[in-house]
Amino acid sequence: MEWKAYRFNELTINELHDIFRLRVNVFVVEQNCAYPEVDGLDPHCTHLVAKTGGRIAAYARLVPGGLKGELPAIGRVIVVPEARGTGLGRELVQRSRDFIINEWEEKEIFLQGQSHLEAFYASLGFESVSAEYLDDGIPHIDMKFSKN
Repeated sequence: MEWKAYRFNELTINELHDIFRLRVNVFVVEQNCAYPEVDGLDPHCTHLVAKTGGRIAAYARLVPGGLKGELPAIGRVIVVPEARGTGLGRELVQRSRDFIINEWEEKEIFLQGQSHLEAFYASLGFESVSAEYLDDGIPHIDMKFSKN
């Protein structure tokens, strides 16, 4: 597995296409949720990508603090269907969290997680900070990680 954190302008056109295609396939098609997936934040974010055999296996978008909310955030967390249940999602969130803590030198991280993944994110040190709410028709919960 090859991991790399890209700034937007470091992505090739083909990599950007593959990221957008994966995000639309999962968040719009698979989850049957029509919303503006390409939201204008991507040029300001870091894109953490895991590839195997030249294909994206996992992806997360790391949003700097002050861009969407006060805290830096992990979002658009995806593991391709054929790699789900392998531990790749855990590694993706750990690497995302570690990048923000170590590279951006931040102490807190925000995450807007789907409610059915609350225990998964809690196992990685995130604490729930909101009641459950609907976001584009899908139950979510806000969570926060604080570096000790």
